[in-house]
Amino acid sequence: MKMSAFPNAFDETVATWPTAAQHRFSEIRTIILRASQEWPMTESLKWGQPAWRPSKTSQGSTLRVSWSDKNPGNIGIFVHCQTTLAATMRDLYPDSFAYEGNRALHLPLTGEVPEQALDHLARLTFTYHAKR
Repeated sequence: MKMSAFPNAFDETVATWPTAAQHRFSEIRTIILRASQEWPMTESLKWGQPAWRPSKTSQGSTLRVSWSDKNPGNIGIFVHCQTTLAATMRDLYPDSFAYEGNRALHLPLTGEVPEQALDHLARLTFTYHAKR
């Protein structure tokens, strides 16, 4: 995977989160980066949240990850709300995430990360437009 330079603001944002959220983020990021090795990717902040998107925008959609003190025991994974990604994941992996409408999938800060489901989410997101 070819990636744009890792922005300092990205690290600075994650550094403001509690330690447990930083660790969970690191696990999630590793899975996302492993899943995206086939495509050039851009890693940046979108709406103040760490985000990944294929460099070729016609290929796929953006995947964002964020922690919030409004839901402190979880980390959110966000997809574009006008896609079917959240609904697809809910159908395929009903117990892997806590779902919020058509845009958010939440994981607790503790426990096992559903690696297969998260890998699948990343691949579906990064190829969303190419497969339509």
